Amino acid sequence: MKAGILPLSGVRVLDFGHTVMGPTAGLILADLGAEVIRIEPVNGDPTRRLKGFGTGYFPFFNRNKKSVALNLKDPRGIAIAKRLLAESDVLIENFGPGTMARLGLDYAQICDEFPRLIYLSLKGFLPGHYENRIALDEVVQMMSGLAYMTGPPGMPLRAGASIVDIMGGTFGVVAVQAALLERQATGKGQLVKSALFESAMFLMGQHLAYAAQSDEPIPPMPARVSAWAIYDQFSTRDGAKVFLGITSDRHWQRFCDAFGRDDLAADETLANNNQRIDARTRLLPILSDLIAGLDLAEISKKAIAAELPFAHIAHPEALLDDPHLNDGGYLLETAMPDGAKGRLPSLPISLGGRISTLRSDPPDIGADTRPCLASLGFSPVEIDQLFIDGIIVLFDEKADSIEPFDSSQKGSSS
Repeated sequence: MKAGILPLSGVRVLDFGHTVMGPTAGLILADLGAEVIRIEPVNGDPTRRLKGFGTGYFPFFNRNKKSVALNLKDPRGIAIAKRLLAESDVLIENFGPGTMARLGLDYAQICDEFPRLIYLSLKGFLPGHYENRIALDEVVQMMSGLAYMTGPPGMPLRAGASIVDIMGGTFGVVAVQAALLERQATGKGQLVKSALFESAMFLMGQHLAYAAQSDEPIPPMPARVSAWAIYDQFSTRDGAKVFLGITSDRHWQRFCDAFGRDDLAADETLANNNQRIDARTRLLPILSDLIAGLDLAEISKKAIAAELPFAHIAHPEALLDDPHLNDGGYLLETAMPDGAKGRLPSLPISLGGRISTLRSDPPDIGADTRPCLASLGFSPVEIDQLFIDGIIVLFDEKADSIEPFDSSQKGSSS
């Protein structure tokens, strides 16, 4: 958010998350103003080293956070984590089942010691028949029917982004904020959970409602019978692809006017949406030929002026030059691991006209270890010895530029 006190200022979060789901929750809380401290292994979050599509994970999901690198396989690393927990409001973890218990940091193991702590556990499944199964975003897209609905018949297809990981992390934030409000009344923290499978299931709700009212199998989205007569992709004269939706009779009249088809507007057999659905076999070739005779720029000008649901089907990198995103400040210039700068999406919300901003780039490994430990009472000699013993990682080159970890706001809440 831009100016003034941020909504979650004063809330401190320990983010033990990894890959996408946990770091998404931490990212949202950080963008809203929480002090989020990534607890990384001493060799760094593995996503720092991923290749392929994984190269985007760390730089996107870890802005506005601090980094403390701890060896949690050593009792001294666990002891440091607990001292940080004593100064924190929220813990985030999305390890596999049983991992936090083996570290001695499961909610049941620490809730008495930290009764005000809100503990966000993000898993593949909520408690039940599947809870000990291993899950990934793609696994639950297949299990939930989401992949079936996305691809054409007989060709299940995962969505083109980690939508279930991101959705699960977002639902986790909803739970954390509810628990923070409840703590204001009760003074007590609690265990809150979100999961991949149930998040994917929530996305499928409209299709389950459809199934409850139909005796036929649910068709995949590419094979569905649309509720709208014109809701399709078309090719332009200059080789672009566009989507056009005509979802009301007023849209139809405006389309005919903008594209100079008074003959279609006057055709009484096309007067309403249901009639146009019945006439799709005849109507779609006419529209396809019409649009194929025009360039993208001309079609865009006509469709936007006529206030029609319309889009050029773009590649992701086209977002970097999108005038709306750039003029609105919705792309945040962020340092990449190789030192380059990239423009990454801001949080997609506005509060009183305020949008999220970049307060700090994704941190280097251990960038904040020294100031955090110093604020907890560790002496320079103790910190150096912990480094020598491999319990922590320090990044002292940046120590002077990192905002000190302030332990004076212990246990504060929003």
